[in-house]
Amino acid sequence: MIILGIETSCDETSASLVHGQAGKVKILSHVIASQITTHVKYGGVVPEVAARQHVIKIIPVLDSTLKQAKVKPKNIDVIAVTRGPGLITSLRVGTQTAKSLSFAWNKKIVGVNHMEGHIYANWHDHPNTKFPVLCLVVSGGHTELILMTGHGQYQLIGRTRDDAAGEAFDKVAKILQIGYPGGPMIQKLAAQGNPSKFSFPRPMLDQDNYDFSFSGLKTSVQYFIKKEFAGKKVPVNDICAGFQQAVIDVLSEKTISASKKLKVKNIMLAGGVAANSALRNHLDKRINKELPGTGYLVPPLSLCTDNAGMIAVAGYHRATQKDFTPWPKLAADPNWELI
Repeated sequence: MIILGIETSCDETSASLVHGQAGKVKILSHVIASQITTHVKYGGVVPEVAARQHVIKIIPVLDSTLKQAKVKPKNIDVIAVTRGPGLITSLRVGTQTAKSLSFAWNKKIVGVNHMEGHIYANWHDHPNTKFPVLCLVVSGGHTELILMTGHGQYQLIGRTRDDAAGEAFDKVAKILQIGYPGGPMIQKLAAQGNPSKFSFPRPMLDQDNYDFSFSGLKTSVQYFIKKEFAGKKVPVNDICAGFQQAVIDVLSEKTISASKKLKVKNIMLAGGVAANSALRNHLDKRINKELPGTGYLVPPLSLCTDNAGMIAVAGYHRATQKDFTPWPKLAADPNWELI
């Protein structure tokens, strides 16, 4: 089965072709047109600008994807497209493109949840993963713990009550004036700093649940800088290291605690923040020490940020369950929740 994946949920215009068979998926081509240089001057994504860029780039991206894979439209079996959550204007570019291609090429459509796509990025390298799986999904808009008991079977264990972890990274980076996007910048500077130099709060670790909260942590960093370094040189590297470690400690503690209680066989890291090497390594060490025998899976770096490869992989698994949507009924949903 050959799947064409389309992703336009935020500011990445992406398409991918994958071949799926017997539960295993191989990526044939993968193209991403980034808008970072467009939005960097605003310090964040401007929805109207992002949508216009998607309109400009979607057809060239699709052409490149087909050419790289040397696949003709007649050989495609299913179109998988992100229909939510995300920016409504961006999502509509992808869904309208998928609907047009479905009609013109007479192909079936699978509407994919963006967060499900992040989770299924792990299945590219780990097709034989055993359930139950606890997924720590960490991105700019979401921070969630999701129990997966089978393909397409999810249970929400915990979620952020305010800012997501990735959002907090971006806001702290803006406070420190170190550039956008914040996650990669903070990771880079934190590697040169001392995570023990400054101690920031670990929100909600004293509560008997698996929810998260990062808004207060961001505010704590802001007030700390104003109080301690007004008119002085700010030790950016050490602040980045301390902030990053606080986020990592909260994410890992909640994940380990939930995994012990639920007795999962595997733990998955997913989402854009899954590219953070400090988070990857910290979780790896804790799982090996506290949960021996539990698998720890991370997606390839190329499938961490928003991309169509993960959408196509998730679309393949949905297609094997015949979870199709007639093209006239496919609609973008900016608030579509996985669970």
